[in-house]
Amino acid sequence: MAYKRSLYLCFSQLTLLKYQAYYEHMPLRLSSLPKGADALLYRRLTFGNLAEFNVLDTRQYRTNQPCDDGLKPRCAGAFDLNATMTDSKQEQWLRKGLDQSRSRWNVIAQQVMFAEYNFNSSPGPGIFNMDQWDGYVAARNRLLSFLNQRQPSNPVVISGDIHSSWVHDLKLDFSNPNSPTVGTEFVGTSITSDFPTAFIAPSQAALPNNPHTKFFNGAYRGYVRCKLTPERWQTDYRVVSSIVDLNASVKTLASFVVQNAQPGAHLS
Repeated sequence: MAYKRSLYLCFSQLTLLKYQAYYEHMPLRLSSLPKGADALLYRRLTFGNLAEFNVLDTRQYRTNQPCDDGLKPRCAGAFDLNATMTDSKQEQWLRKGLDQSRSRWNVIAQQVMFAEYNFNSSPGPGIFNMDQWDGYVAARNRLLSFLNQRQPSNPVVISGDIHSSWVHDLKLDFSNPNSPTVGTEFVGTSITSDFPTAFIAPSQAALPNNPHTKFFNGAYRGYVRCKLTPERWQTDYRVVSSIVDLNASVKTLASFVVQNAQPGAHLS
C-alpha cells in the first residue's frame, strides 16, 4: 500500500513538473499559469468588428482516442455521445462566444483536422484518423448543428498537426454532398516536419470519396497567409523549395477565397 502511494505521488509530482516546464518554455500569458495539473489555455481574441478568434484547447480535456487510436474504420466508440475534444464547459464557452459575436469573421483556431476525411479510396468501409475530430463524431455534429442553426457570421476553422495542407468545406452532413455548407476549414502544413511520403498518394487517391475537400498537398513545407477584409477572406498556401537550403525559394502553391456570407472555399 505504501508502495502504491509513493508511486502515485511520484506520478503526480511528474505531472506538475511537466505543467511547470510547459509554462516556462512557451510564450504564455500570466493568465495561463498552471494551478496544479491545470492550465487555462483556451481564450478569445477580438480585432474590432472584423474578426474574433476562439482559440481552443483540444489536448487537456479530451477523452481518449476511440478504437485504440490509429487510422482505421470507426468502431462504436467514435460515435460516443459523451466523447469530447473540449469538455462540456469549453464547448459551452465556444457556443456562447459565437452566438454573441458581432465580428464579420468568426475563427475557431484549434489543433487537429476538424472536417471528415475518409482515407479509403475504394468503395469499402471508410478509414478515418481516430486522433482527429473523425474520432469524436457526436461532438463535431453538435458544433456543426449549432453553426447551421445559429449561423454566426462566416465561421472559419484553422487547424494543423497533420504536417500537410488541406482545404475543406464544412458540411452539416459529410455523407451527403448536397448537405448545407456551414463553414470553411484551412489546415496548414508544418514548417519543417515531413508528411510521410508513403501516405501522399493514398491520401490523394481518396479525394474523390471526399467531395467537400477542395485541396490537399503533402509534398511541400511552409506556412499559411490569410488576408481578411469585411467582404473577403483569402488564404495563400506559401511553400519553400527546401527546408535545408538557406537560399530556398518561396512561392504560393495555391490560393483560396471565402466571400462574406457565402460559406465554402473557392480556388482563387
